[in-house]
Amino acid sequence: MLKNYLTLFLFLAILSCKKADSPPPAQINNFYKEAITADDRETITPQEAKTYHVDKTFQYEYRTGISGNYEYNYDVKGVDTKGDSIFGNINVQGKYGAGILNVENLPDIDINTEWVTYGKLKATDKNGNQYDLIVN
Repeated sequence: MLKNYLTLFLFLAILSCKKADSPPPAQINNFYKEAITADDRETITPQEAKTYHVDKTFQYEYRTGISGNYEYNYDVKGVDTKGDSIFGNINVQGKYGAGILNVENLPDIDINTEWVTYGKLKATDKNGNQYDLIVN
């Protein structure tokens, strides 16, 4: 009986071990960056160009990547905390993204974004200013 428990224990221990030489998923596919930055929306790499896709039935301007790991580009508009209108362009991968907002007579503003619900995002600039955005 003890021998059966010992065998079961060893079997479970072997199953739970990770292969030491397996790279983490981020190293397997280094095509994608760890985090999206505002600069990502300005250029499409040759690798991204291979998977560039436009579909006018959806709200995104274009997407790149592979199923389960797409990066989407959106035109956005919204308001700042003062109620002033803003507009811009962002790239989003998963729940988070980054982009640039345009405000009349001011320099472009680099932002980080987070989805809050379908078609709506919260954005924050480097000074901590917040913006409510919707996808155009």
